[in-house]
Amino acid sequence: MVMKTRAYLGLGSNLDTPIEQLRAARTAICAVMGIEEMAFSSLYRSPSMGSKNQPDYVNAVMAIQTDLPPLVLLAALQTIENEHGRVRLERWGARTLDIDILLFGDEVLNFPDLVVPHYGMTERAFVLYPLAEIAPDLAIPNHGKLAELVARCPLNDLVRLSDVV
Repeated sequence: MVMKTRAYLGLGSNLDTPIEQLRAARTAICAVMGIEEMAFSSLYRSPSMGSKNQPDYVNAVMAIQTDLPPLVLLAALQTIENEHGRVRLERWGARTLDIDILLFGDEVLNFPDLVVPHYGMTERAFVLYPLAEIAPDLAIPNHGKLAELVARCPLNDLVRLSDVV
């Protein structure tokens, strides 16, 4: 029997109809063998972390069950990003699609291409608020209870746009 792991993914887009990008990404993720969707947050609009000369982002968080190892999951998600026109030119630059592995069970991972819990997630409203919406009782390895992290995190102009796509 293969063990399944609950993982949380952060999705974001600020180019080429971001809401449609997230909708298509959700469908593509669910089509990957070995992944089952467990929950999907509302959509949120947030200002860019990088250059202010780019459109606001639309973000969401998705909970999945998977039997894929972390690096295989990462490769599958990067393939989806690439199929959606993702170009990696600059850190925090505008993008059609960004999919991050936020959490992988209660594991702490430190690979050259993958760090889990995701770097910076505990200070980012566009991650914490949608994550709390679908997993309010979650604890973040090495960081404590999600509810406490949310309570200390300012909204930073985060706006809930809609229910699930």
